[in-house]
Amino acid sequence: YDGYDDVYGHSVDDDYYISPSNRQFIYNRETSRDSRFEHADDIQEVDEVDELTDIQKAKLNSCMHEIKNTLGTVTISKANLVGLILKYQFNIELVVNAILEDPQFETNDETIKNRGASLTRPSVVDPVPTFVGKVVTSTTTNVVKGFNLPSRDAKLPPKVLELTNKDLTHRVNSTPNAQSPSSGRGQSPASDRVTPECSEGEEKVGRPDLKVDAEAVYKKERGLGKEHLYMVVIGHVDAGKSTLMGRLLCELGQVNKKTMHKYEQESKKVGKQSFMYAWVLDEAGEERNRGITMDVGRHSFETKNKEITILDAPGHKDFIPNMISGAAQADVGLLVVDATKGEFETGFDLGGQTREHALLVKSLGVNQLTVVINKLDTVSWSKDRFDEIVQKLKSFLRQAGFKENNVNFVPCSGLTGQNLIQPPTENEILEWYDGPCLIEAIDKFTSPARPVIKPFRFSVNDIFKGTGSGFCVEGRIETGLINIGDKVMICPSKDQSAVKTIMIDDASKRIAFAGDQATLTLSGLEIQNVSIGNILCDVHYPIPVSNKFEARILVFSVAIPITKGYSVILHHQSLAEQAVITKLIFQLNKSSGEVEKKHPRYLRKNSNAIVEITVSKPIALELFSECKELGRVMLRVAGTTIAAGLITRIISAN
Repeated sequence: YDGYDDVYGHSVDDDYYISPSNRQFIYNRETSRDSRFEHADDIQEVDEVDELTDIQKAKLNSCMHEIKNTLGTVTISKANLVGLILKYQFNIELVVNAILEDPQFETNDETIKNRGASLTRPSVVDPVPTFVGKVVTSTTTNVVKGFNLPSRDAKLPPKVLELTNKDLTHRVNSTPNAQSPSSGRGQSPASDRVTPECSEGEEKVGRPDLKVDAEAVYKKERGLGKEHLYMVVIGHVDAGKSTLMGRLLCELGQVNKKTMHKYEQESKKVGKQSFMYAWVLDEAGEERNRGITMDVGRHSFETKNKEITILDAPGHKDFIPNMISGAAQADVGLLVVDATKGEFETGFDLGGQTREHALLVKSLGVNQLTVVINKLDTVSWSKDRFDEIVQKLKSFLRQAGFKENNVNFVPCSGLTGQNLIQPPTENEILEWYDGPCLIEAIDKFTSPARPVIKPFRFSVNDIFKGTGSGFCVEGRIETGLINIGDKVMICPSKDQSAVKTIMIDDASKRIAFAGDQATLTLSGLEIQNVSIGNILCDVHYPIPVSNKFEARILVFSVAIPITKGYSVILHHQSLAEQAVITKLIFQLNKSSGEVEKKHPRYLRKNSNAIVEITVSKPIALELFSECKELGRVMLRVAGTTIAAGLITRIISAN
């Protein structure tokens, strides 16, 4: 076609000589060129470096990935990063130090600067292999007997393998992505763990220093602030739990008037005006339509001496698994009962959820309980009705294991707001009640000890995709502490990941401790590799993984006696798995704990026994003697909790 051979971007004047008369008016750039550019040396490009071997390229990519994970917010070009890595001969620690000390590299995260050169994985500077110690592996059986797991520092039978610094660097600095997903899944953390030993004066290579000052760090970070407690609200369905907590939050000013006016108008439209306070915690549309709590609602408020996070658990029997998940995160409990004639008896005497909820929270480690006698205004603040309910509950809670001085009873009305944050004003109750109001009773709760010096354990309750890179896991830190940049292991899969950010109550934190309900952002791992119920742990002190263990159980109420081969649903924190009771080992005396019968044929109601339980697949769990938080299990059948147990022995740990 026409113009096919035309040269675009080329002036017609370039093909013809210019006339002298026109040349005098044309600016010549060549004559004004700076002479410095004519003799300047060529600038060497980054790509002009000597070509790397395949091994060096792999090491370069590994170093770049590790440094970017460690310094996520530092701005540095790829060319500068490659130059530093080659300059320091692939030594990650020296590269990170150079980046942090150079002012030309900007960072928005002061916590990274404060960390300095403290990396999760120590590297080796000296390229010459030198002997640093020996590695001892176990040749003993996998069975863990009794209440005592092998000490993490105990010496095992000697099968010695000499290692060099180079070997240990390769062992420690291998990235999680470079490992096979199934590698190590069949190894026991209790028996097959590799433990470097060093003589006095030698530096331990391959394992960072333990957090020996964990308690001092905890006191420094949290010592001046208010104590933080997680309080689970339990009780029979329609006892008024959500309404009570919603009204309490409104009285404390946690909910603005505009929002409450909106809830009031919306609840009127659907004919549920009495539910307007419950909607503060029941945010899901299905919960509001059905008028019941289905998932654990969460909200925070402050008392005079405490910071309280409410865990509003569902009361309907169909959502007991969600209630167990919420109660496993709690430090203290609030049991709400309905004082209306007939309603208390329905929830307490006729197989309601009041009994089951109280037994569950006690079995999950909640030792402090405040009982709220709600809706007492419906019986004209009757003292006789209050005393009747208190007498029945005191007897039951004593049998369930609650100490009398750890249980308080408070009369109130969630809908009218009587005796919530101020003393009551009704004459009927003023005549006989002079005790604390609800907010004062909550403020009297004592904080349990936080096991911050134990190895890190984090139970996963929820998983979701964050706004940035990586994904988020929400859950409770059971033991230990965690910093930004720390490496964690996800069990039972044993994949590894790095912690990028820590959030507590929507606030960014540098460090989190045992007892905190935190949201961690993980990197270097796919979201499908983590499941609800998994345990995140310290990579150097992994949690045992097994599908078979022994437990001391207390049988509650069973329609059919428990026999060998009895199928149950095992609840462990947020995990629910199919399991089978494979052995009935001992039947114990409920009071003394002495063995009454060996290998009983069946277990009846209220019996105490040691049984062997086999789970359908391996799970992460701990002995109760080592970690109370992860040493408890629940056994349920057909929507009913039949037993609670404490793990006493882990068998065939994987």
